[in-house]
Order: sequence, then structure tokens, then C-alpha cells
Amino acid sequence: MARGTKKHLKRLNAPKKWMLDKLSGKFAPRPSAGPHKLRESMPLIVVIRNKLKYALTYSETKKVTMSRSIKVDGKVRTDIGFPTGFQDVISIDKTGEYFRMLFDVKGRFLIHRIKKDEASYKLCSVKSLSTAAKGVPVLVTHDGRTIRYPDPLVKVHDTVKLDIESGKILDFIRFEPGNLAYITGGQNCGRIGIITHKEKHPGSFDIVHVKDSVGHSFATRLSNV
Repeated sequence: MARGTKKHLKRLNAPKKWMLDKLSGKFAPRPSAGPHKLRESMPLIVVIRNKLKYALTYSETKKVTMSRSIKVDGKVRTDIGFPTGFQDVISIDKTGEYFRMLFDVKGRFLIHRIKKDEASYKLCSVKSLSTAAKGVPVLVTHDGRTIRYPDPLVKVHDTVKLDIESGKILDFIRFEPGNLAYITGGQNCGRIGIITHKEKHPGSFDIVHVKDSVGHSFATRLSNV
């Protein structure tokens, strides 16, 4: 009988989007609990050691993070298992480098290099809207942020442009046909296209139809957009 949380992750069981090889060990780093789900995130150690090649070993990566030189979304992170996910900004002040976590067209994590002014904001998908204590309207984003008093026009599934330093909403984009969409889950993960229309299926999953720049149309669940 399993007692408590799992603490390990086998190499072969790790998400394929991390692109880890099979033969360099039996285990893979398991992401800590954090703003993104386990299968939708990548721990800092994989980013620093396997992708950016700033360290060769586990202990070297630990020294890099413990020197407080790695920031995720403007906050210093010393936990090598910290989960970084879609749209997160990783900044390394000592080298003056900034990266944004995206997906490539095959749905694998892509660490995209960006400029400093671009690293000041991120796009967040609105997951839910609710009313907190004392009637305060609250919005929850895909990376676990809770934002109080959002614009009353913002609805679930819209996208908000967030200032990382202050945590305030700068702008928002409606989820409606004709707008550009980035697919973040499912078989079409990483594809970008124009929303053509949305099908409602009460009691089941709502389906969104998207057309990409080449003219190919595909359908995916609303939760993946």
C-alpha cells in the first residue's frame, strides 16, 4: 500500500516532451509541487543541465541554483525541482539572458531566447472566475495565480497579458473566432492557428476548430487551447 506522495520518477515514465534519453540513468528528476502540473511542466534541473548545458551534473546544478542566480517569473528559485511551464520566463541576470518556455510544433518544450523588455510580461490563460470573501471578484490563471479585481469584461478562456513584476493585468484578449490560438495540450500541442468556430457539447467536452497558417484545419478540446 502506497503511503504518502511519490518521491521518484522513472526515466521511461518521464514526460516525452522533456526529451530525456533512455540510457543515462534509471531515474529522472521529479518536479516539485508548484504552479504547473507534473506532466505539463519541466523541472529547473532539466532546463539548466540538459537544455541550456550550464551544468554537467546534479550537484553542479544545485550550486548554480543555490547561488541565487536563476529567476523564474522574476522570483529567485533555489529548488532544482521547481516546475517551469508554458509562458514562464526564466532569467539569468549574471549572463543577461532571458528565456520563455514554449512548445515546438511537435508539442515538446522549447526554451525560446527573448529580449529583456519582452521578459517583463507573460500571457496567462484564464482558468476560472469566482467571488472570494467579502464579494471580491477573483480570477485564476493557468499558472496558479490569483488576481483580485480583474476587468469585469474578462471571461473564462480569455488570455490576459500580465506584468510579471507587479502581477497586474496590462491587457486582455477575448477567446473568440478570428483570434490567434496556441494549443497547449493534446495531439496538436504546439500548433498555432486562427479559431474558426467552437462547438458546445453539454455533458461532454467543448470542441474548438482551428485553422493554421498553411490552411490545415484541426479540432481540439477547449481545455487545450
